Amino acid sequence: MEKNELPDLVMDGVNTAAGGRYHSVSINGVSKINGALSAHTYSCDGVMKQNGDLSAEELEMNGTLNLKGNLQVGGMKLNGVVNGEGSLRGERCEMDGMLKLKGNCELEELTGAGVFTVGGLLSAGRIEFGLQGHSEAVEIGVESLVIRKKGNAAWGRLLGGMIPKLKIGLRAKLIEGDMLDLEYTSADVVRGGTVIIGQGCSIGRVEYRTGLTVHPDAQVGKEEKIGE
Repeated sequence: MEKNELPDLVMDGVNTAAGGRYHSVSINGVSKINGALSAHTYSCDGVMKQNGDLSAEELEMNGTLNLKGNLQVGGMKLNGVVNGEGSLRGERCEMDGMLKLKGNCELEELTGAGVFTVGGLLSAGRIEFGLQGHSEAVEIGVESLVIRKKGNAAWGRLLGGMIPKLKIGLRAKLIEGDMLDLEYTSADVVRGGTVIIGQGCSIGRVEYRTGLTVHPDAQVGKEEKIGE
């Protein structure tokens, strides 16, 4: 069946529906989907509970998505909160909010600001992210990574008191990539080609191939130049 022959799903107010394959999904209000769902386009304004995997070529989330499953997207725009019990795979994610995953996160591009928590590996071609709270991943593997500190988040009001009042920063055991430009980052090991350790960083060991720059206020336990 061609995707333009698939049915649309429109949910307004408080609703419950079954999963399935759809061309367009539009949700406004408080809704629940029981079962895996796939769509060409997926748009949600409100609060959504997805009991199963969710996949969409284009996904726009304005509000809160609680996902009991895996998330697969072509492109995702997140203005709010995604709380997933599985992993995320996709091409690009542009976010202003909070992304929390128990599994891995694999993206070609992650940009925006907010908070992310990844229970496994965060891998991407490019990450350019402004921290608005405490973010973490077990390991981060990238081609290019730029981490900055940003101000308070308007989206944080969606969570009320759910956001822990932790110091703004990024924590990972290992960060590895071709170009790493870090601020307010804590890691056991940072390994890369060109590495910039900026203000607010605390790194156990830095391994670099091409060049290393360390801010005077950063803390680095050991620096080591490694082979190409």
